[in-house]
Amino acid sequence: MGEFKMSDLRLLSYYLIIEIAQFEGGVSIKQTTYVQKVLNQFRMLDCNSTKAPMEHRAQLYKDSEGQSVDTTEYRRVIGCLRYLLHTRPDLSYVVGVVSRFMERPTEIHHKAMK
Repeated sequence: MGEFKMSDLRLLSYYLIIEIAQFEGGVSIKQTTYVQKVLNQFRMLDCNSTKAPMEHRAQLYKDSEGQSVDTTEYRRVIGCLRYLLHTRPDLSYVVGVVSRFMERPTEIHHKAMK
């Protein structure tokens, strides 16, 4: 502060949609508000929660005969999920798997993504 004009803005609590809690001994980050916004945006507020982000041994494949879904909406959801990986690295594998089908997503892929 001796060389540059600075303002003390106190401890960081919110940065780029990431909620930050600083305490003696550590820092905690979460995106609860962002998750609520995304669930609301894609009409999934009443969805059932689960401990496992993907069905055990689920095999997704390129479904050329399946019913197509809105590609733009599918990509938007994947983008939102990718941003969520900053605080939820446990979802990385699942988001990577459903991202493989952004070219032509079908009902199977959309269901797995949800």
